[in-house]
Amino acid sequence: MFLAAILLIVILGVLIFVHELGHFLIAKKSGIRVDEFALGFPPRLFSFKKGETKYSINLIPFGGFVKIFGEDVDDESSDPNRTDSFLNKSKLTQAVVLSAGVLFNVFFGYVLISISLMAGFPSIITDRNSDWVSDARVVVSGVLPNSPAKMAGIEPGDSILRVVKGGKTLGPEEITVSNIQNIIAGGEAGEVSLTLIRNGEERNVVVDTTPGIIADKQAIGISMEKIGTVKFPFFRALGEGIILTGQTIKEVAVGLARIIGMAVTGRASLNDIAGPVGIVGLVNSARNFGFFYLLTFTAFISLNLAVLNILPLPALDGGRLLMILIEAISRRKIKPAVANWLNGIGFALLMLFMIAVTVNDILRLV
Repeated sequence: MFLAAILLIVILGVLIFVHELGHFLIAKKSGIRVDEFALGFPPRLFSFKKGETKYSINLIPFGGFVKIFGEDVDDESSDPNRTDSFLNKSKLTQAVVLSAGVLFNVFFGYVLISISLMAGFPSIITDRNSDWVSDARVVVSGVLPNSPAKMAGIEPGDSILRVVKGGKTLGPEEITVSNIQNIIAGGEAGEVSLTLIRNGEERNVVVDTTPGIIADKQAIGISMEKIGTVKFPFFRALGEGIILTGQTIKEVAVGLARIIGMAVTGRASLNDIAGPVGIVGLVNSARNFGFFYLLTFTAFISLNLAVLNILPLPALDGGRLLMILIEAISRRKIKPAVANWLNGIGFALLMLFMIAVTVNDILRLV
């Protein structure tokens, strides 16, 4: 888990860097002064200045930030003669600069997905990709907490090579999801012997079947998928990458809308959301499936960040875009004190929410 936590820090750092890089590059291209571009958060370890911009490396390795002249309103940046101020650019230019971080996260996610599709990564076998699959196998995709499988040390990513129960044996050529489910559920309750492959090594585990995990069936507490290594040629991978990126964004948006809807109606639960501690577990599972699966998981997080950031909430890019839209429609500027107050409140609420989700993650582990 420690390695997974380090990996999560690296992944989030890269994704936030990509997001801030989008703001930085488009602001520069638009003629807006950028005062600082930083990796990590203070205290500052090292910095140098090139042109008008200070480039910093900071101690806390959680992403980074960019200081754009005019985003924080003061007398200097609001001077109408300052053409290098964000405030004095057109509403369209401001919107493009604010949207750039989200767009860079989407593009970065697409690039990672396309690379994985070219190199070959574990994927569920479907009619769409079946002609491009090799090394098909049944893999454990999930393990229920406190289940017999969990107690036996079975982990997501384990490939199932052989199953034995009550004198019946499923060999490698007979291994399918349905056959495994049938042999576990059939006959009397008792021990099931599984031969697993993890990181290229075979291991045998013995698990007791337990009634009640699934209604009216014996089970050991695992979910399974038939997966294989999907590898597309270059141009096919680029096209499939666009499709998969679009599908992922749609699924994230629908899931987020469902959670928001449940929150509005009072039916939401923190258990529906994974915080940093929960994501560490997901990173660990993704790592067990291999490097390119982890790459695709990173793309998924990048697309999640893009969707979250476009929400019209204070302190998020979407909230600032909403303010620009209100100003464009009303033809009146929102008072700086009001804008800063809303962003401050929004940021505080986001921090409180993250703390609550993190505490809930920890309590679920205890």
